[in-house]
Amino acid sequence: MQQVGQQARAASRLVAQADTATKNCALEAMAQALLDSRAALQEANAKDVAAARSNGLDEASIDRLILNDKVIDGMAEGLRQIASLADPVGEISDMSYRPSGIQVGKMRVPLGVIGIIYESRPNVTADAAGLCLKSGNAAILRGGSEAIHSNQAIAACVQAGLRAARLPETAVQVVNTTDRAAVGELITMKDYVDVIVPRGGKSLIARISSDAKVPVIKHLDGICHVYIDDQADLAKAITIADNAKTHRYGVCNAMETLLVNAAVAAEVLPPLCKIYLDKGVELRGDAAALAIVPQMTVATEEDWRTEYLAPILSVRVVGDLDAAIDHINTYSSQHTDSIVTENYTKAMRFLREVDSSSVMVNASTRFADGFEYGLGAEIGISTDKIHARGPVGLEGLTSQKYIVLGSGQIRK
Repeated sequence: MQQVGQQARAASRLVAQADTATKNCALEAMAQALLDSRAALQEANAKDVAAARSNGLDEASIDRLILNDKVIDGMAEGLRQIASLADPVGEISDMSYRPSGIQVGKMRVPLGVIGIIYESRPNVTADAAGLCLKSGNAAILRGGSEAIHSNQAIAACVQAGLRAARLPETAVQVVNTTDRAAVGELITMKDYVDVIVPRGGKSLIARISSDAKVPVIKHLDGICHVYIDDQADLAKAITIADNAKTHRYGVCNAMETLLVNAAVAAEVLPPLCKIYLDKGVELRGDAAALAIVPQMTVATEEDWRTEYLAPILSVRVVGDLDAAIDHINTYSSQHTDSIVTENYTKAMRFLREVDSSSVMVNASTRFADGFEYGLGAEIGISTDKIHARGPVGLEGLTSQKYIVLGSGQIRK
């Protein structure tokens, strides 16, 4: 790991100097390599999926592990979208003259070396490589043992792209050992690593946040809400609430708690809950929700605080917008929350007063994603409030330094 760190630090200096055309050339070559290696990728992935099933990995995790044609096409498209984005490195902003005659402003610069620790999702290997490269950083990637063959196959495509652009292959390194001691070493290498981004389950992120000696960009939970207001278009509300929960269950931006205004609960809950029940979603409601949909079980206090990542949904009937906002700010993990309403004033209040990294009006929480936000892809979603918040794309992988332009001024 020390050697990996030394190589990453040396590569980071070269990548930071690379011009936009060179980085884009590498990204395009990576994308094409992924498409050209589709059969090899799926062959490697089949080994991981077979091992995962034999080891009893749950279906949600296996779903995140699979590299089908759609996922491979998505990885390539994500890299090409990153290539099409403006290069943030070297961007100068906020220049202004001071009374002394100097000009003061800010320049955007890479963070340096980024360590990314993730589970299940092999597509993170391509996403992370692309985002780190375009933002001028070197990357050390440590995927989960369940995706070791898939990650190595993707890494081969990434390194082919780096070679094509004559960039150092050590700019993106995938840790090949499944030994957990490698993670412990990575998160303490202060001399070589500038920031750690963990992507995975709550226990992984909690462990890394506790043990790391390197700054961490993190989120622990995705307890996301949709609130259906009494001035909502109910057809729109049903579609949004259905999609937010059932589009995919094992993802951090899936809705875990549905809040419904009491004035429309009797009208909207029966058809909406029929959809959920027909799809096999277990419903846990408060007393008011249970009175309307008796197929629910009783929700406990713990349900409001739980990220299920499964076909389970908690449902609460609330009196008004104030009660909805209060519930969200009490139980939310500050990930993503949405209101469905046709009232502009209420929508603006919700946007201002809900303290989450993504706050939405009349849209599914499933849109909280770097690709959907136009970031090309995301390195992760941060619920921290310092440095980066929400989906972390190119800008979140850079910092700013002050620059000063003078013409001979001295301080008196």
